[in-house]
Amino acid sequence: MNMNEIFRSPIHIKIVRFFHENQASIDTPRGVSTWIGEGREAVKKALEDLVTLKILVAHRATSTTGYSYTRDGKLISKISKLLKDTQSA
Repeated sequence: MNMNEIFRSPIHIKIVRFFHENQASIDTPRGVSTWIGEGREAVKKALEDLVTLKILVAHRATSTTGYSYTRDGKLISKISKLLKDTQSA
């Protein structure tokens, strides 16, 4: 999945928006699915798609994985623009 596909997928957009608005947070698939109101399995897959694109960072532990937002300033500003575009579309 590439950046353009991510921003055509409602679940990916919800996750990116959640982390963009809460940049200091680290959350699990269960927590993210609760926040955005989507099923945990779909959220888990979308989270991994976002890790592949370096939008999110996976913090893997034995029992669970926490996800956090990228710290890459250039990527954050690109995401900011794409999120604005999805709101006006």
